[in-house]
Amino acid sequence: MEYPDLVLVKHEDAPSFDAFENLTRKVLAFNGNLMLTEHTMEAGSIFPKHQHPHDQLAYLVSGHIRVEAAGQTFEAKAGDSFVLKGNVDHQVWAIERSVALDIFTPLREDYLMHAAAPSLEAAKAASAVEV
Repeated sequence: MEYPDLVLVKHEDAPSFDAFENLTRKVLAFNGNLMLTEHTMEAGSIFPKHQHPHDQLAYLVSGHIRVEAAGQTFEAKAGDSFVLKGNVDHQVWAIERSVALDIFTPLREDYLMHAAAPSLEAAKAASAVEV
């Protein structure tokens, strides 16, 4: 797949959907190499233990979470960040309402169905696309 040189996604245009109970996801800007997502977790919600082949960089915008990853458990608060290699089991608990930005490489193809993205044909034809 070919992506345009620039993909701009306005936050208000990105659809939000329930990924898990009390946990919503927005797929923001992405291309073939990177994908930015926003996860909002209500206090007490759990992002179940999972793994994926994508490297993941997480930045906690607000809130307080507990993370179990790579055999370690730690807490993160607003402004904290961490990176996970692909194929590492991890799980997250929201101690309070939290918003995190997650960057994946390569992009999460399993999230594309929820993205506010132009059609691939339009993306191929455009040098810059706003969605």
